[in-house]
Amino acid sequence: MFEATFTAELATHVGARVEVATDNNLIEGLLSTVTEDLVLVIEVDSGYGDNNKLYISVDAINFVRLLVTV
Repeated sequence: MFEATFTAELATHVGARVEVATDNNLIEGLLSTVTEDLVLVIEVDSGYGDNNKLYISVDAINFVRLLVTV
């Protein structure tokens, strides 16, 4: 019930910097993709190397915070 509203709102913020909290992790990165079951967050590394792509189940998310850059 609430998940559909939650994912619809998240989808409007694709491309934004976010902080996603689960029971065990706090993930910060760019919100890349939102589906009804999964959220893709890309952790951007400021150095050389690959960026980490993290798929997070919508059921596992406790909260999402939008990060504002000044």
